Amino acid sequence: MPKKGNRKRLKFRPGDVCSESVTVADYANADPAVVKSGRLKKAVANAIEKEVKLLCGLEASTGPVQEVLSSAESVCVSGGERDSSEEVEPEEGDGDPKNTRKKKTKRRKESIDCQDGDDYPIDIWLVLSGYIRPEDVCKFALICRNAWTVTCTAAFWTRLYRRHYSLDAELPVRLQPDSLSSMRCLRACVIRSLFHLYEPFSARISTCPPLPDATPNTLLNARCMLFWVKEVSGSRPENLWQFNFKFEMHAPKSKSNVDRSLQLPKRYRDVHTNPDSNCYLLQVNTLHFIYIPHVIMGMTLSLMAINVSTDMRHHRVRLQFQDSPLLRGQRRRAEPGLQVALDPVHSVRLMDWWHPQYPTSA
Repeated sequence: MPKKGNRKRLKFRPGDVCSESVTVADYANADPAVVKSGRLKKAVANAIEKEVKLLCGLEASTGPVQEVLSSAESVCVSGGERDSSEEVEPEEGDGDPKNTRKKKTKRRKESIDCQDGDDYPIDIWLVLSGYIRPEDVCKFALICRNAWTVTCTAAFWTRLYRRHYSLDAELPVRLQPDSLSSMRCLRACVIRSLFHLYEPFSARISTCPPLPDATPNTLLNARCMLFWVKEVSGSRPENLWQFNFKFEMHAPKSKSNVDRSLQLPKRYRDVHTNPDSNCYLLQVNTLHFIYIPHVIMGMTLSLMAINVSTDMRHHRVRLQFQDSPLLRGQRRRAEPGLQVALDPVHSVRLMDWWHPQYPTSA
């Protein structure tokens, strides 16, 4: 084992290295006799890292020149401090390396202790919530506990509705301002109205294809709560038959380690009430009427497949129902259960509870 005193000192400093002096040979053809580990020397690596960070800061910045230079200086200072702390090597009889490690740990603890933020009152978060876009509500609620509490209030959802409401908007009666005077189901009604009023949300609905690209597996192990059939007029000469299946997903069990302080306040529970939560609507339009037994209501969907019809011009939807749900970790049952085949199929659509065409229960 070589002694520490025989360690060779580096003949150059990080400040002496620039981009012109770094070659491919420093990486690929490094002489193992010079560097026993076969890797790039630490001083060279620190200097390259420092210069790359400086160049990235200058290229990524788009502000004025003074701001660019100030940011570059801060990067250099922080990089220099880190490099100097990492390059400390004890000389012969100069000290114990354990003391250096203790100093590094102490600096890290001090930097962590200095990162404590300020706790702003909830009134400030309520003012800031007036400038939040609908698609950023979740990000805003994840900032802190007070921001999340603001998203639970009726004032937040009422202001969000008024901000995007217009008199010439075509809204159903249940989403008109007079119908939103009650606090019950306020959040669900505002979210549904945004898919009529807010253009980015309405664009999602208009761009949905009549047939999904792949078979949706969201409904697997869901319970069929309701089923009805009606005749609708379409673009074809004959009318279409619309089969509607309302499924309810099993609510996930709440974990015991969840922070109880983040439970919904009691006075705002009516605001977040939603009878259609965890519900989906499967809408299948067929060219002919097909008899389906009403016994499927209350059964669990175990299989859904969308294939090509026998005439090779349309599609075929096959649904398989079981009496009880399949628990996690269990294999699929061998018995076929009750199968429903819809053929030929014109279109298939899976709707969430916030879809404009979803029939609400409230």
